[in-house]
Amino acid sequence: MIDESVVRDNLAQIRGRITRAGGTNVKIVAVTKSLPSAAWRVATDLGCDAIGENYAQEVVGKSREVSRHVPVHFIGQLQSNKVRQLVGLVDVWQTVDRESLLREIVKRSEGQDSPRLYVQVNTTGEANKGGCDPGEAPHLVGLARSLGCQVEGAMTVGPTSADPEATRRAFALLRTVADDLGLMERSMGMTGDLEIAIEEGSTMVRIGTALFGQRS
Repeated sequence: MIDESVVRDNLAQIRGRITRAGGTNVKIVAVTKSLPSAAWRVATDLGCDAIGENYAQEVVGKSREVSRHVPVHFIGQLQSNKVRQLVGLVDVWQTVDRESLLREIVKRSEGQDSPRLYVQVNTTGEANKGGCDPGEAPHLVGLARSLGCQVEGAMTVGPTSADPEATRRAFALLRTVADDLGLMERSMGMTGDLEIAIEEGSTMVRIGTALFGQRS
């Protein structure tokens, strides 16, 4: 059950946090993993810019239950064999971090609009996190552009430790990578590190807990 009034109040608080951190025109992606499809409707009705989903099966299932188009960003680590079922349901692929995944998205999107994507960069050095090495980003972006993709931005996940200084370094690095590659969007920042992300130049935050509360 999604309480729309609670989500409305939470969204106002999130916007206030963004403003106090110095953010202007920052997009909010509502992270709806493990939530019912009603979360898609509520979040977009209240003005969130997009839905963020982490798992292919949830995108497929919820899209069958939502009768209107909702902009969906895929924000989880993605196996190439899941791409086929997601084409046509995902508007933006935020976690493109390797050539094989990029080529699979291009292959499966043939005959449709050119894929919109972000290159995911591992800015923390943690082996358990998705994302390409920062030094590999130029090649991946160049290849994506050569294959006709719309490379709209760069994306990263802050350090597991949540150490403020490590978080700041990670986000500053993503901003540098994005700027060097001429990418306008920087998708970084979640509930716990939103302020640092805004201060370091985020143009898009991915918010779940602060919007919908703790998941059961």
